[in-house]
Amino acid sequence: MSLDVRFPVRSRRWQLRHTVLEFDNSPQLMGIVNVTPDSFSDGGRWFETVLAVEHGLRLAEEGASILDVGGESTRPYSQPVSEAEELRRVISVVQQLAEQTDVPISIDTSKAKVAKEALAAGAQIINDVTGLEGDAGMIPVAIESGAAVCAMHMQGTPQTMQDNPRYDNVVSDILNYLQQRRQRLVEAGVAAERICLDPGIGFGKSHQHNLTLVAHCGQFHSLGCPILIGHSRKGFLAKIIGNAQADRTFATVGAALVMAQQGIQVIRVHDVLATKQALAAFVACGGVDGCVGTLE
Repeated sequence: MSLDVRFPVRSRRWQLRHTVLEFDNSPQLMGIVNVTPDSFSDGGRWFETVLAVEHGLRLAEEGASILDVGGESTRPYSQPVSEAEELRRVISVVQQLAEQTDVPISIDTSKAKVAKEALAAGAQIINDVTGLEGDAGMIPVAIESGAAVCAMHMQGTPQTMQDNPRYDNVVSDILNYLQQRRQRLVEAGVAAERICLDPGIGFGKSHQHNLTLVAHCGQFHSLGCPILIGHSRKGFLAKIIGNAQADRTFATVGAALVMAQQGIQVIRVHDVLATKQALAAFVACGGVDGCVGTLE
């Protein structure tokens, strides 16, 4: 499979609720703060509020440009949690992080009530794996608050998405879906400059689908929005290295460099410091030279 590195356009900014995230030739990193007992990689490690806050602050110090706080696992076959439980898990974490760091906070949720409360606690971004389709109240919350949004593609639900994912052409099918979601959000009243889009690595995709999306992720720049990719430590990386129990940090970093070469604006990762250092070396050595363009 060849890598197409010709990307004529690329969004350079993302308007958040209270600030603007600017993009140069190196991706910004979204640090993952899972306040869950069952996330696939680090479930339970940061489940207590104090530990989650400490972890978020550490990721900020390591160079995260966004902290993504989530209280419900969306790994394959995970079970949903109640609105009350998700609120209990995340609101205090969001509030304390917002008080202690200037790094923008994202709330990873598909529930409008959770998003609304997290925004009131200091979050600036709604990161919704359902593409803001899972809760009819989510788009109104985004509009009324002025929050930035990240709309992701998912085929099925976390409970069904890995049963038998199928596409005619995984890149063009997802590109078409995200184009339609962007149009729907804009028509509903979400400002275009506040929208980021995510092809949804691992969410209703086979191993080959994931590889194809990473190899051709630069094509999503044609949507005219910042692109976010969350591949960190996921199962397709374990298949690449041939060991499901192995540390996936190095594989995560390797894939991140391919994304950087294609001009992806935001990469969602567990291991901020390792990825940050690798990207710095990659850029300094000319790794993205001539590969990315600009869309004003």
